Amino acid sequence: MIKSALKSISPDFILQFFSIGHERTLKAKRNIFASFFIKGVSLLIYLALVPITINYVNATNYGIWLTLSSIIGWASFFDIGFGNGMRNRFTEAISRGEHELARVYVSTTYAILSIIIASVFGTFMIVNFWLDWSKILNADPAMADSLNVLAMVVFAFFSMQFVFKLITTILTADQKPAMAGFLLMLSSLLSLVLIILLMKFTEGNLIYLGIVMGASPVAVLLISSIWFFHKSYQKYRPSIKTVKFSYARDLMNLGIQFFIIQLSAVIIFTSSNLIISQLFGPVEVTVYNVALKYFSIPISLFIMVLTPFWSAFTEAWSKSEMGWIKRSLKGLLLIWFITAGFTVLMILIADPVYRIWVGKDIEVPFSLTFFMGIYAIIFIWNNIFAYFLNGIGKIRIQLYSSVITGVLVIPAMVYLGKMMGIKGVVIGTIIIMVMNAVWVTIQSRKIIRGTASGIWLK
Repeated sequence: MIKSALKSISPDFILQFFSIGHERTLKAKRNIFASFFIKGVSLLIYLALVPITINYVNATNYGIWLTLSSIIGWASFFDIGFGNGMRNRFTEAISRGEHELARVYVSTTYAILSIIIASVFGTFMIVNFWLDWSKILNADPAMADSLNVLAMVVFAFFSMQFVFKLITTILTADQKPAMAGFLLMLSSLLSLVLIILLMKFTEGNLIYLGIVMGASPVAVLLISSIWFFHKSYQKYRPSIKTVKFSYARDLMNLGIQFFIIQLSAVIIFTSSNLIISQLFGPVEVTVYNVALKYFSIPISLFIMVLTPFWSAFTEAWSKSEMGWIKRSLKGLLLIWFITAGFTVLMILIADPVYRIWVGKDIEVPFSLTFFMGIYAIIFIWNNIFAYFLNGIGKIRIQLYSSVITGVLVIPAMVYLGKMMGIKGVVIGTIIIMVMNAVWVTIQSRKIIRGTASGIWLK
């Protein structure tokens, strides 16, 4: 049976697989195929960065770095949803051939985000003088001054990346997520090379680490932005002349809802490092993140498959092609089932993998591994339907749910963390995600079956 199956995979079969079918489906197939290689390399780099970075700055400082990065990452919610709002509007505009309108959306979004982040950066620079990062991060008080400098460095590079990363949003909106992934891979590769050089020529230094990890993506995104806007995306190149703040309302109507959803996601997925640091210390942040990064493998692989579908759903919905949407969701659920099985296998073999990967000095409890695996499975399920609902702009329930879960998640993680240890923080997140899993599934099914009405259709 296996031999006959292999024989059927002939060059002609492969050619037909990538050349025959609905154009939208073919775009998704090509992007997924390209992303497998890109994401595979990215994962190897991502996993290699963990032990190399720990060896460079030690486990305690690595935990401090992760927590500080998470806190500063909260500033991403100042996007106010404009990035995702532009993503949907850009896709709709180019699907209708309205390229000048697409350029207006691009220019206006760049202008608005530049103004926002400049204001936020200025405010942070002032406030940072009064912040004691050693207390915030539960670190050695002797590190207060260096942590203050590190915070300024990290936030400065974050602010630049905040604007320059829009090129990846445009690529994804144009159903070219593989190219966006390639840029992220280059950023990680550059970071890895530079950290190896730091290990060779310097002693462990958090400020050097912050410069390398911040400058790498900024350099790649800036160069790629210049390249694309002078080549294939020249007709969408941002210009002051095409900035129309009157279109901000159009972006904002959808964007403000994405903003609140993003804010909730930021709270849910970045507050855990700070909570663990305060409850158990920076070293435990490292333990938590080793398990998190391990299970980022199935998450990353699935998101690689899922990413092209957001904009594809937007296009299909605008053209009322429900048959294509139904077939695509069925295929994604089949892939989820396979990914869930792979994740269970990862749980069973985790201990020897940890020892090979990060050594014996960092011990990850099996209970943490188990619940992190469950977290990954539920996270992937939620994203299938969230991408569908985001793509078609039906996010009102998601908006309300985000407000509720954003309020509940931190108390849940703190309470369960104090009662059960690190695994309790993960369980708190899982409980919130299960709540979301119920409504995204119900709403998606109602919309697909044509029975959605009222709030279920908003």
